[in-house]
Amino acid sequence: MRVLIVEDESPTAQRLVHMLERYDASVEVLGCFSSVEKTLAYFAKPDFTAPDLLFLDIHLDDDLGFSILEKLDFPMPVIFTTAYSEYSLKAFKSFSIDYLLKPVDYEELCAAMDKYKKVTSYQKSEPAYPKEQQIAPTGYKDRFMVAVGSRLLSIPTEQIAYFSYEQKATFLITVDSRHYALDYSLSALIELLDPRQFFRVNRSVIVSMNAVRSVFTYSTGKLKVDLQPAFKDELFVSLDRIVSFKYWLGK
Repeated sequence: MRVLIVEDESPTAQRLVHMLERYDASVEVLGCFSSVEKTLAYFAKPDFTAPDLLFLDIHLDDDLGFSILEKLDFPMPVIFTTAYSEYSLKAFKSFSIDYLLKPVDYEELCAAMDKYKKVTSYQKSEPAYPKEQQIAPTGYKDRFMVAVGSRLLSIPTEQIAYFSYEQKATFLITVDSRHYALDYSLSALIELLDPRQFFRVNRSVIVSMNAVRSVFTYSTGKLKVDLQPAFKDELFVSLDRIVSFKYWLGK
């Protein structure tokens, strides 16, 4: 595993290096940089080695670390290391694995590294973004036909808040909280929906971008999603979908 450390405090950077060596002696630290300018200069080299993982401080010598991610044209897994907790929401919207507060605790670093390995091991057996989230050139459904007694209704996708599977049946839930039964599995539905607008957060729920009202992070790595209209239970993103969900929500 190749790691790049961006940290403006030299003792902190060296401590991270030592903790990474302790965690896994095979980890290769490509370099330690103290500023946005020096980090971008590294990536500007024609023969630079791309890191598998970036450790990124937020307050650097010349700017916020977020500007590095904004100026690079490719997604990169990031573990944030900072003394400031108020940037956690913005960090969540990036391709982040974890958010560690300084002074970084060794056990917390190990947990973050374990989380990174779980995510990447899943992605090695699947496309970079799961097949069900890949964008097809054409053919997404823009409405669904539902039956209400003897009547048939045509529901436009922009009126759909989410789909759920419960009690061995699939339901379409509209933005005004109406529930309609559908003759589709969630696996079939996700192939028909525009992945820029819909995401399957777990085995039982597909959500619309417009229905996501807030996302809560937990120290265990879990993400809870609040929807409008509200889902009947607490709704969590599956562990193996967290990185893709963050990318989807923040792009």
